[in-house]
Formats: sequence, structure tokens, C-alpha cells
Amino acid sequence: MAYYVYILASRKHGTLYIGVTNDLVRRVYEHRSKAVPGVTTKYGIDKLVLFEIYDDPASAIAREKELKKWRRDWKTRLIEEQNPSWDDLYSGIAN
Repeated sequence: MAYYVYILASRKHGTLYIGVTNDLVRRVYEHRSKAVPGVTTKYGIDKLVLFEIYDDPASAIAREKELKKWRRDWKTRLIEEQNPSWDDLYSGIAN
């Protein structure tokens, strides 16, 4: 089973949210549809700008915790290395 660490953004260079899940399509859909109240609903954070895939939950959780400790400019650089225009990647995974 795959596990995902993902970063959502409100807009380019906007508010970021980092999470981990074993069902990326479902979880991002929950954020987008505002199904669960929380920070992503409050600040309109629903654009999938980056995700990484891991084989086990421990590795994914460790990476999520690592990214959450990073400075914002490091997170921005990571996103822009893989997604320079901050495109919403959800349509590419939701098929």
C-alpha cells in the first residue's frame, strides 16, 4: 500500500498545509469539498501543489514531520523544483 505526504496551498506563495494519507484522491477531495472543518476550510487551502509517495506509513509520517519543521522558503523551493508554476495537481490524480 502506498502512503502520501502532500502539500496544499491556498494560491501561489499562499498559505500551506502539509498532511499524510493512504488515499490521496479521497483526502484532497475532502479538503476541496470542505467536508471536514479545520484550517484548510478556514483559509481556503485546497490546491494540491506537491505530493511524495512512500511504501510504509512510518516513512511517510517521518517525512511529514520533517517538512513541517522546515522554514517556509525551503518548502517553497521544494514545491518550485517539482511544480514551478504551482499548478493544481489534483486533476492529474483524480481520474
